[in-house]
Amino acid sequence: MPQERKTILITGASSGLGQGMAREFAAEGKNLCLCARRLDRLEALKAELEDKHSGITVSIKTLDVNAHEDVFRVFQTFKQEQGHIDRFIINAGMGKGAALGTGYFEANKATAETNFVAALAQCEAAMEILREQKQGHLVTISSMSAFRGMPRAMTVYAATKAGLASLTEGIRADLMKTYGSNSPIKVSTIYPGYIRSEINEKVKNTPFMVDTETGCRLLAKAINKEPVKAYVPYWPWALMAFLMKRLPLKWVLKLA
Repeated sequence: MPQERKTILITGASSGLGQGMAREFAAEGKNLCLCARRLDRLEALKAELEDKHSGITVSIKTLDVNAHEDVFRVFQTFKQEQGHIDRFIINAGMGKGAALGTGYFEANKATAETNFVAALAQCEAAMEILREQKQGHLVTISSMSAFRGMPRAMTVYAATKAGLASLTEGIRADLMKTYGSNSPIKVSTIYPGYIRSEINEKVKNTPFMVDTETGCRLLAKAINKEPVKAYVPYWPWALMAFLMKRLPLKWVLKLA
């Protein structure tokens, strides 16, 4: 059985899936360490959660994950304040971009830096704490787009999420070298399907889209099981993952 995780750190918590997961874990009675760029939103979320769920503590800090030194400082400050962080959810990300060669390099670079290099910094900072504690749970939020190359605005985004999934598996492999198959530090890769959030709010007529509240409830449920990987929602995305990895690319593009 997964261990009780009382204190959870979530990056990118001021909106979208991060905000939704914070609400779900607060309802479970978890203490939260929330960070994001927009302090006003974090303050409003803190007030909401502490008012609604007595007995929990919500600590907030401003963080731009692309300021890598700040990532390490903020994570360590949360650790010092709380004494122990049981779970890190590496969620901060962005979805800017366009087809390569069409004049949008800066947007593509921003997505690559935020979704992979900054995620690397977050994983490094989290793993320093987890190795020191010799216990805990690292969670990375990848995407169903990670399974194959995607066109146009999704090209770089999908590549970063594939890189993040590979990075997460590498961390798990490294821990297996240290602890064997029963590592006290658990590592999970979560592959969300189409869940409505700020990153995709302008996308219309998307098949299998679920609302933010439903998606975040299912994300929290999956994370609490501490799997090696999870597709959220499980249906139809577990089947889609199987198909996406095996079908010719031209068919995959019809599913995407």
